[in-house]
Amino acid sequence: MIKVENLTKAFGPKIAVNDVSFTVERGEVLGFLGPNGAGKSTTMRMVTGFIPPTSGRITIGSHDVVENPLPAKRLFGYLPENAPGYADMTVRGFLDFAAELRSLTGDAKKRAVERAIELCFLQNVVGQSIDTLSKGYKHRTCLAQALVHDPAVLIMDEPTDGLDPNQKHEVRNLIKHMGESKAIIFSTHILEEVEAACSRVIIIDRGRIVANGTPQELKARSPEGRLEDVFRAITLPDTVRTA
Repeated sequence: MIKVENLTKAFGPKIAVNDVSFTVERGEVLGFLGPNGAGKSTTMRMVTGFIPPTSGRITIGSHDVVENPLPAKRLFGYLPENAPGYADMTVRGFLDFAAELRSLTGDAKKRAVERAIELCFLQNVVGQSIDTLSKGYKHRTCLAQALVHDPAVLIMDEPTDGLDPNQKHEVRNLIKHMGESKAIIFSTHILEEVEAACSRVIIIDRGRIVANGTPQELKARSPEGRLEDVFRAITLPDTVRTA
């Protein structure tokens, strides 16, 4: 469903993403893991067509994201970083608007919005304006708009940002459940997120992929069987490793 080939992004002399390639198939949840500044969000923005790559190719379904963006974008839902929304809209109004953007009308729109509200546990705040919501509810509202059209592909940047422990548990379970039938990729720097929800993990550091495998395969690299040890070993700067 998602195919990324030799993806590179340069900002002037700085190479933010360097020759990254991976695929995500239906029924797979890929965790895109890395330290801050590793290139996770830049990669996500290219995959979703938000910014163009310097070189490389991104395909969603059978559609090239750069050359044929609209058919590609119809296939996925996107939860960006910081969960943007329209502050003066109510939760229901925002989701109605998102559904209309996805060409849903009439009863199909009503069913889609109700389903998104239920999936993201928004029943208690549907009449509130977005600017009155807590950070956690704002994030869940933005997640709901990504799900409203029941996309085959789901792309999320830090999907549990701002959520309390109970909300994180709910969202991780939701991602794991949806991953049985969708192709899902989400970026995070939270290791427990990966172990709780992912079937496969990519670790990116300084713009390059430095590890790719199941959580169990990566943990097997550590004598203690801990993903944290593996992550630190391959992402710490060389100066720290040898200090």
